Amino acid sequence: MKRIFDNTEIALALKSDSELDRALFLFELIKKEPLVKIGMAVTKFALKANLPVEKLIRSTVFDHFCGGINEEDCLRVIKRMHTKNVHAVLDYSAEGKEEETQFTYAVQKTLKTLEYAKENKAIPFVVFKPTGFGRFKIYQKLSEGDSLNELERAEWLSIKERFHLVCSKAFEYGIPALIDAEESWMQDAADGLVEEMMEEYNKEEVVVFNTLQAYRWDRLEYLKKLHGIAKIKGFKIGMKLVRGAYMEKERERALIHGYKDPICIDKKATDTLYNSILEYMLDNLEDLALFAGTHNEESSYILMDIMQGKRLSKNDKRIWFGQLYGMSDHISYNLAKKGYNVAKYLPFGPVKDVMPYLIRRAEENTSVAGQTSRELYLIKKERDRRKEEKFCRANT
Repeated sequence: MKRIFDNTEIALALKSDSELDRALFLFELIKKEPLVKIGMAVTKFALKANLPVEKLIRSTVFDHFCGGINEEDCLRVIKRMHTKNVHAVLDYSAEGKEEETQFTYAVQKTLKTLEYAKENKAIPFVVFKPTGFGRFKIYQKLSEGDSLNELERAEWLSIKERFHLVCSKAFEYGIPALIDAEESWMQDAADGLVEEMMEEYNKEEVVVFNTLQAYRWDRLEYLKKLHGIAKIKGFKIGMKLVRGAYMEKERERALIHGYKDPICIDKKATDTLYNSILEYMLDNLEDLALFAGTHNEESSYILMDIMQGKRLSKNDKRIWFGQLYGMSDHISYNLAKKGYNVAKYLPFGPVKDVMPYLIRRAEENTSVAGQTSRELYLIKKERDRRKEEKFCRANT
């Protein structure tokens, strides 16, 4: 497979010189782990104390990683990306809510993004988190086999109703719903609920996608078992495949509570499992649909190779590549240029509410070996290319 991800002219075409400078500044900061930890602590305190820092956050980290504070804000970004054949997944990224009114609001926001998607071919999916629709504790109790009291049973019924409300509307509009995965100690209940949605709405086409976290060593076996059930019951499976975002928290909890670490022994094992799941899914594409969420170049090349080997069309509707907005543009835009289906997760929401998401992005870029260095290398390469291009123009 020809290496395509070094083309910065394609990857960063939408960024102005000032936007490149801002990206360089951000990733230089993120590269320094102590600064990230101090900066995140100060930011959390400032927001909690209602200090006037939102404008600063918006003009730097927020605008780089988010589309705006509401759906309307995001439309300009969506339109720009789509000029390069890169689609958007609007992601209402407010986290850590506990109240029923907040869950109802999250459902309303998700339904609103469905309305946007229905009218805009640049938005091919909607997305939501299980804990956006109900309390973490309810999922955890069910996952651990504990009984719910009467009030909690009512809460669980409300959660199911919210899932059905969104999934039925997604089915009606023909807009697939991507449902995120979270921590392992609540995930069994979430998986069970998403499987119910698949059985209901994925009879003919894949409308409901669950998420597989490849850093969990049991996920390929889970997929194979679910595939067997789906064939018996007559429904299709949609899976967003990611590596995972809660590794340190998962390891720490397993150690504290004395159970087997659910996370692969190292990154190499995670990469191997991720690529094995890719192969399994494409070997069974008649029953499955894949949204490959990855910032990993090798996994992207492997998926491209498998598609080519199976003579699959680059824009086969059952296969999508996905990255986060503000990261890995060298993968997204070069894939889109070659004709593959590509979507960027585009988070939005009030600055205060989106901060947990932004903090995770900063921590992820700090902890993933090579991620930030790669971003910096490509940004600097494009700046140099533009300087050389301007020099050549001035001297011809």
